[in-house]
Amino acid sequence: MAAALPYIVMIQLVVTLVLAVLLFGLARQVGVLHERVAPMGAMTSDQGPAVGEQAPVLAATTLGGEPIEIGAPSTGGLSRLLLFVSPTCPVCKKLLPIARSFMNAEKLELLLVGDGDLAAQRAMIRAFALERVPYVNAPEVGMTFRVGKLPYAVLIDADGVIRAKGLVNSREHLESLVLAEETGFGTIQAYLAAKGIVAGDAPRPASEAAAAPRNPQEISPT
Repeated sequence: MAAALPYIVMIQLVVTLVLAVLLFGLARQVGVLHERVAPMGAMTSDQGPAVGEQAPVLAATTLGGEPIEIGAPSTGGLSRLLLFVSPTCPVCKKLLPIARSFMNAEKLELLLVGDGDLAAQRAMIRAFALERVPYVNAPEVGMTFRVGKLPYAVLIDADGVIRAKGLVNSREHLESLVLAEETGFGTIQAYLAAKGIVAGDAPRPASEAAAAPRNPQEISPT
């Protein structure tokens, strides 16, 4: 038994080295796969004011009684995230705590926009402790931005220019809007295409994309 011990130790060492090599290869493949299936950004559409355009300015009043100009340049120098929600939308309720945390992390102004029963919206505000977040109940805002499904977000920079927009249902989708603003591309899909992660046409900055005709075929899936 003692004579066989060195061989047993050698075999265990070889097996350990083989497993380490296999684990390294597996980790590398997981990294490659993660890039190839990188989370898609918020689904954009060709309806409403386009990315790169000046946002329409709408006068409204929050549920707290404060007057507000939606789409106007920010007095605090921060970008503003319009988040269209509804008390009857389960995904909206899941997203609200995420949006509040995201706003603090990214240093954004968050404005919630609703349309419907006022009592239900006030109850939702209390349930999610959103009393300090401006909330506007104004159907004309959704109609102006051509919002057809919820939850929907529009990111407007400090100068009042629309930088990104689309359907959102996760923190990754919200992050994709900020990434689109930071990189200068109208959508996260265009940014990923620039990195060669997804196939696509040569990406254009948002300022150029806004000047080109908008095509429904360019809508990207979530």
